[in-house]
Amino acid sequence: MTTLAARTKLIKPSVTLAIAAKAGKLRAEGVDVVNFSAGEPDFDTPQHIKDAAIEALRKGMTKYTDVKGIEPLREAIAEKHRIEYGLSYRKEDVLVSCGAKHSLYNLLQTVVDPGDEVVIPSPYWVSYSDMALLAGGVPKIIPTSEASGFRMGPADLAAALTPRTRVVMLNSPCNPTGACYDRDELLALARVLEKHDCLILSDDIYEKIVYDGFQFHNLVALSPALRERTIIVNGVSKTYAMTGWRIGYAAAPQELSAAMHKVHQYTIMSAPTMAQAAALEALLHGEEHVERMRQEYDRRRRLIVSGLNQIGLKTFEPQGAFYAFPSIAVTGMSDEEFAEKLLYEEKVAVVPGNAFGAGGEGYLRCSYATAYEKIEEALRRMERFMRRHG
Repeated sequence: MTTLAARTKLIKPSVTLAIAAKAGKLRAEGVDVVNFSAGEPDFDTPQHIKDAAIEALRKGMTKYTDVKGIEPLREAIAEKHRIEYGLSYRKEDVLVSCGAKHSLYNLLQTVVDPGDEVVIPSPYWVSYSDMALLAGGVPKIIPTSEASGFRMGPADLAAALTPRTRVVMLNSPCNPTGACYDRDELLALARVLEKHDCLILSDDIYEKIVYDGFQFHNLVALSPALRERTIIVNGVSKTYAMTGWRIGYAAAPQELSAAMHKVHQYTIMSAPTMAQAAALEALLHGEEHVERMRQEYDRRRRLIVSGLNQIGLKTFEPQGAFYAFPSIAVTGMSDEEFAEKLLYEEKVAVVPGNAFGAGGEGYLRCSYATAYEKIEEALRRMERFMRRHG
């Protein structure tokens, strides 16, 4: 009889991956499915970035690298933060991983002991709470609502912090809501955090995908007092349409970076060598493509938000990322029932909001990282669905 570790019973399968699998099965059967479930850019990786990987292969870059990542890439990451935010990191403070998710996992495994609290504003990216559980931590959820712009206020944060708080997770722009914290809001949170001895995880993966003139701010740049307690996690997946390349990174204070390095070296040897070369090219020469993709996301954002509102699904206006988060309250259905019926009746795949924690119930996550024409078609199908069920 197989005996599983107790920790495996604490976590649940990813709902987003489950929905994507159902949609994939229908497509494999020849069904025309519009997939709003995947948080993945539909753009191809820019050619010059692919060429950098090809050139790396030609040069024989097929061996292990330093566990931390190739030196030029770590230098480029440190330089990016110096130029964009005025932050000083050494290349030794940067750890390149197999995606930002890997960096998050490394961090929680490094700093969380059994019973430690991990504070997570909700709705949140599905992996946060289960990663905390796998590390032996206790997810402590701070629900937000559409009335608050799906943003946590300083009083909410202060009330959640206790002597057992080990990590506070911040994600702006946010998956799944697209909510963003502006400068003053981040400063207000920083003032609370400055009074408590806990670590802060700043998940900046959507930093470049913002709209309507919103300016992204880095928490450490606003509050230098938090530098020694903050870990910045980012990657190239969303910004440069490089999800499959699996390159993320963490920039952390020296002691934390060294400890994460120890965990990292027992999970993988190093991130893929040729993918690191591609990521270096992206960071050095990829900004033109970033702006082009951002503008197209914005065009799609305006279409999907307007379209969902017109068919009766009141939709929060996202300031960043590439997700719409409509309410389905008018239908009287649960978000899971709505998503299931929509997939099988109209062949549109969305993610139930309850997958993203407290505050997500009664909502859907619809990724608009897909072609404009597909969004138009999905809206037509959803309008038919709402005529039957609205």
